Amino acid sequence: MNENKGRIKILGVPVDMIDKEQAFSKFEKLFPEPGVTKIFTPNSEIVQNASKDESLKELVGSADIIIPDGIGLVYASRIVGHPLKERVTGIDFLESCIAYLEKNGKSIYFFGSKPGVAEKAAAKIKEKYPKLIVAGCHHGYFKPEDEPAIVQQINDSGADFLCVALGAPKQEKFINDHAAELSVRGAIGVGGSLDVWSGDLKRAPEFYQKHGLEWLYRFIQQPSRFGRMMKLPVFMLKVIAQGKSQEE
Repeated sequence: MNENKGRIKILGVPVDMIDKEQAFSKFEKLFPEPGVTKIFTPNSEIVQNASKDESLKELVGSADIIIPDGIGLVYASRIVGHPLKERVTGIDFLESCIAYLEKNGKSIYFFGSKPGVAEKAAAKIKEKYPKLIVAGCHHGYFKPEDEPAIVQQINDSGADFLCVALGAPKQEKFINDHAAELSVRGAIGVGGSLDVWSGDLKRAPEFYQKHGLEWLYRFIQQPSRFGRMMKLPVFMLKVIAQGKSQEE
């Protein structure tokens, strides 16, 4: 079901040139079609890692919708001469999908994070979308040999849409590895979204969101992420170097 029109490459890694409205429009079009619509939400860290890992690059490129979830990708797109309109956060896009699912009587399965978090997040989401059908929940602590049973549990739930919050690239690999077996119509990798919805992790205030500084707020909450945060300037330097090489 992969549609790769309108994609740009940043460090050789594909990203869709779409804003939030266009991303949701693409979702509405693909969701009713047969098969699993795979939705990945890479940020600059994932793109940088994929630029050095051919299998991860192919994995990202296999998605039907590749959302630019990171202000670094917006800046990078300008440097490579194909500017993205905006950053499309995975959590906001997922909420649009949830509103669609509720409106159309479709169900969702929440998979990931620590035990109990998915259930807590589902309860919070139900407060805002009371008619949403939550088909089931499962934590993200499992061994590879547990995956067939988890897939079976998701299928048995009758879920139409799968939300996978295992962190990248584990969530993308799970979706891709089991796409042929899953009976859901769509699946998205959403990182820490369940932690935010459950209240275990605070989302950045609107000021930080509007100015592309959610990464800074996350760092303030979790100083242990310092090593990961330092990948952003390295990523930008690589993009600048790539841009200069293309000009020469």
